Formats: sequence, C-alpha cells, structure tokens
Amino acid sequence: MQNVCDTYGEAQALHEQGAHVVSTDEKTGIQALERKYPTRPPRPGLVERIEFEYVRRGTLCLIANFHVATGEVLEGTIGPTRTEDDFASHIATTIDRDPKATWIFVLDQLNTHMSESLVRLVAERCHIVDDLGEKGRRGILKSLPSRKQFLVDTSHRIRFVYTPKHCSWLNQVELWFSILVRRLLKRASFVSLDDLQTRIVEFIRYFNNVLAKPFKWTYTGRPLRA
Repeated sequence: MQNVCDTYGEAQALHEQGAHVVSTDEKTGIQALERKYPTRPPRPGLVERIEFEYVRRGTLCLIANFHVATGEVLEGTIGPTRTEDDFASHIATTIDRDPKATWIFVLDQLNTHMSESLVRLVAERCHIVDDLGEKGRRGILKSLPSRKQFLVDTSHRIRFVYTPKHCSWLNQVELWFSILVRRLLKRASFVSLDDLQTRIVEFIRYFNNVLAKPFKWTYTGRPLRA
C-alpha cells in the first residue's frame, strides 16, 4: 500500500521529467442494454421516467488507463474478451504513445497482469537480452512470483506497481470507472454493441476535454486500523 501511495505522490514530478504513471485495469461485463420504451423527460411536477424493462444486446470489456498526473484517460481497449494477449496488446499500444519514455503502471495482481506475454513485451521494449527461461520450468518465466519480480524491477524503464490483494480501491482508475457508470452507463440505452462502444469512446473524449483533472489522493498508506 505504501509503495502504491508513494508512486502516486511522485507522479507529478515524474510527469515533469517526461515519465508516465498510469493506473490500469479492466471493467468487464459492460452490458449493452436497450430500454424497451423511450425515456420520458422531466416536466413540471414529474421527474424523468426511465423504462425498467430492457433487451440485452451483449457485453464488452474495457481496458482503461488513468494518467495519474494529468487526470486524462489514455486510449482504451474495448472488445469481447480480456485475455493475456488482450492485456499485453493494450499495454503495448499505451507505450507506443511515447515509446522512449518511462512508463509505470499501477494495477492489481490478476494473473494476466503478470503473464509471459507481458514479460516478453517489457524485455523487448527495454532491450533486455537476458535468457527469460521457460514458463513452468525455469528462469524469469517459471512462475507468477518470478514474473512479478521481473516486472516490478525499478531498473526497468517500463515497470509495474501492484496493489495488494483485495485492495482494488487503491487503483485510481476504479474511481474513473465509477464516473463512467454514473454519467453514461447507468441511465443510457444502447441498441447494439457497436453503439455501446461508440458511446464509451465519445465519453472518454468528452471527459478528457471537459472534466479531466488529477484525483486529490490523500491516503498515505498508513494502516486503517491497528
């Protein structure tokens, strides 16, 4: 917890030096729900009335980045799955925004966040020529702990800071997900998955242009109880 909070505290100074501290996670199972009947707008004496019956049009997963120093949401990945390859591809796309910069990703300890694909991506982008070993057998790739040790190495230009288990509230992108739900998903009607994806992309663009600002992070990492 202390490490995560220290990383947030250093984000602005690192940004001024050209580095990026990014909070990353997936929001899964975003439903494209189409209301059976149109929403009735408010009028004198009546509040807005939203149809409670809906038709399910499918679900999508959003992998999002919240830039801690600027408050912007960087390019997200929207698709039907959140596999190891999906996540590694998302991280690669994020790094490509500023390929020579230092990138520090804050994220939880999901297996796909400590994958073989991610280790190979970091090794390639950081020009690490060491033998990575073999998954399940030896070396850096052998196990989750060995891969995690490699990915958190502070000597790497691209590295990861993991939140403790059951501490998703430490991940700032979760705060942005709650904004997405309140301002877009909760009351909307989507006629298709394409409609849902388009509206999410448009909301991210709107958020960055109008609402983006860093969260005022006051928690310092101290235990919440003795």
